[in-house]
Amino acid sequence: METIARPKNSTSDGRALRQALGKFATGVAIVTTRDGEERDYGMTINSFTSVSLAPPLVLWSVSRSAPSYPVFTTTENFVISVLGEEQENISNRFAGSVADKFAGVRCGRSSMGPLFIDGALAVFECSVHERYEGGDHLILVGHVENYSCGNGRALVFHDGWYGTLQKAGSQ
Repeated sequence: METIARPKNSTSDGRALRQALGKFATGVAIVTTRDGEERDYGMTINSFTSVSLAPPLVLWSVSRSAPSYPVFTTTENFVISVLGEEQENISNRFAGSVADKFAGVRCGRSSMGPLFIDGALAVFECSVHERYEGGDHLILVGHVENYSCGNGRALVFHDGWYGTLQKAGSQ
């Protein structure tokens, strides 16, 4: 493994920076919400992380160029569904520009209103705790009001590809 002594690329090279950031493997999730007219919105995210256990807080971010950006600037709640290894097609659907992202996807309605993805490994129902400006993204911190957790292997994204995790040393 090559050791990097100092950065070799400038952050002004957006494509190279994105490639370097892609070296960090992340989980894949769908975030959903509803607008004031009870229309459902959803998108694929990999910016999801825990912030605090007490109080229970999670964080994710949405690009200002995302079609659903405006609704996330005003929503009071959202749901995050953490996808399992067999849900790659759902991730692709919600990452694309399909008119009705929910068509053909098994969902349930959370107690807070937004949909959740049926069969997700974990589901977090959140109220918006804070919003922060973050360059070309809006950072949303959610207070976890309810959650559920199942079993299975997580869908992960690394270096532009989907995969799953395997314990070190196992076959």
